[in-house]
Amino acid sequence: MGKEHRNTWMLQDAKNQFSAVVDAALAGRPQRVSRRGKPAVVVLDANEYERLNRLDKHQQGSLAELLCDMPRDNGTFERRPFRTRDLSL
Repeated sequence: MGKEHRNTWMLQDAKNQFSAVVDAALAGRPQRVSRRGKPAVVVLDANEYERLNRLDKHQQGSLAELLCDMPRDNGTFERRPFRTRDLSL
């Protein structure tokens, strides 16, 4: 497989051939970069990044939706007894 089809780079190679990494990402092929043999980052087209960001924000529910989706206490949880304090007014 030639370098023009590569999509995973070691960090040093990505640094040395950064233009090729960017060109591939702009062509719609996200480029993975590893550091010390472990996945580190992905280089992708800025428009794709913005699209994914909008999608992520769209999928996040509102606070009201989050609160409505929370499990309710229907008497199934045992409450600890507590003492009230005496107040002198």
